[in-house]
Amino acid sequence: MTDKEKMLKGMIYDSSNEVLATERNRAHRLCAQFNKIEDDGDPQKRQIIDLLIPDNGGVYLQGPIFFDYGWNTTFGHRCYANYNLCVLDVCLVTIGDDVMMGCNVSLMTPIHPLLFEERKQYVNAHGRLTDREYAKPIVIEAGCWIASNVVICGGVTIGSESVIGAGSVVTKDIPRGVFAAGNPCRVIRKITARDSIYLKKDLFQKRR
Repeated sequence: MTDKEKMLKGMIYDSSNEVLATERNRAHRLCAQFNKIEDDGDPQKRQIIDLLIPDNGGVYLQGPIFFDYGWNTTFGHRCYANYNLCVLDVCLVTIGDDVMMGCNVSLMTPIHPLLFEERKQYVNAHGRLTDREYAKPIVIEAGCWIASNVVICGGVTIGSESVIGAGSVVTKDIPRGVFAAGNPCRVIRKITARDSIYLKKDLFQKRR
């Protein structure tokens, strides 16, 4: 089994593997090119996203962005992410339709050992310095809102139409249709029809 296959299966793998290093470098270059383009209407930005994330559903990424691989992330339709989206997509990151993300959202699939002796770097059989790393997938189901400065850790699924409050660190699954927040993130309450903006009369201009 190759290191790439091990990585995708969530097994311990060698991240210094030449194939993986080449693919990461390609993704990093594409991200750097994207981030240098200041004009949001520049068609080059769309071309770069299509190269970086083949299954992107037409996502709009404000930028700057950072992806480890790109091809290991999929977006549904009508998705949006504000400034500084960071996706370490060592395992598959699956994002459903109509997902929106605020500034500084981080999707972190990699996991490292807790014990120092297992975590520290070592020289592998090819003479390269590496470490013991594995990863777990992330799933954000359709209709979710991920607020600014949220970190979502590997192995987490966020149920459809849920909202994750700003600054949260999500370490466990979040069910469908709830507002969750905190570090660690926890369910605060269900989202109901009483949360409709149309019940907040001060948000709308009063008729004369």
